[in-house]
Amino acid sequence: MNERILVWDVPTRVFHWLLALSFCGAFLTEESERYRDIHVLLGYTLLGLIAFRLLWGFFGTRYAQFRSFLFKPGEIITYLLSLTKGKPAHYVGHNPVGSVAIWLLLILGISSGVTGVILFQGAGGDAVEELHELVSNGMLAIVLIHITGVVVSSLMHRENLVRSMITGFKSAKPDQGIRRSYAWLGVIMLTAVVAFWVSYPSIGMAMPGADATQATRQHGDD
Repeated sequence: MNERILVWDVPTRVFHWLLALSFCGAFLTEESERYRDIHVLLGYTLLGLIAFRLLWGFFGTRYAQFRSFLFKPGEIITYLLSLTKGKPAHYVGHNPVGSVAIWLLLILGISSGVTGVILFQGAGGDAVEELHELVSNGMLAIVLIHITGVVVSSLMHRENLVRSMITGFKSAKPDQGIRRSYAWLGVIMLTAVVAFWVSYPSIGMAMPGADATQATRQHGDD
């Protein structure tokens, strides 16, 4: 019999929502010189969050670990076919299609962040700028597909996946849950991000590329 069990630990949930916030904010401020500092701030935040997630993928709880959503191509195809029949298998953690979205988001997020840092330092030229825009748009497309998948899966399995990523709980067999939420680590993560945001005005001016960014903004204001 299914019970209410803990599936998503606090660090995973904090990462998820901070990443969503950082990417959306960075994407919306991408073309604005006035909000360039916010764009850069959120870009660095995104990179820092992904760095944490890479570590947590090895040392985190059961469903946060990469091995829990490392599926073979055949398993992904089988799941896709089951979706077309309206009878997809239920997964406590990420399903095969959702796992593809997670991997792509991590890869594109790293690519977008790294190319953004290169541009911020005044290097790379037009080629890197075009690559940065390409991977950022690709990441947006994956985000939209991921959201669609969450809605479809929620309807098919009659479970609110958005709520589960907020509360951490799902309905499943008792032995499928995780035992620890690591709330203290989630608090540290959130505190570190907020502290970085608050202190960025002074930190940002000392970063390589800050002078070039300031000059570009002043030129745009002239």
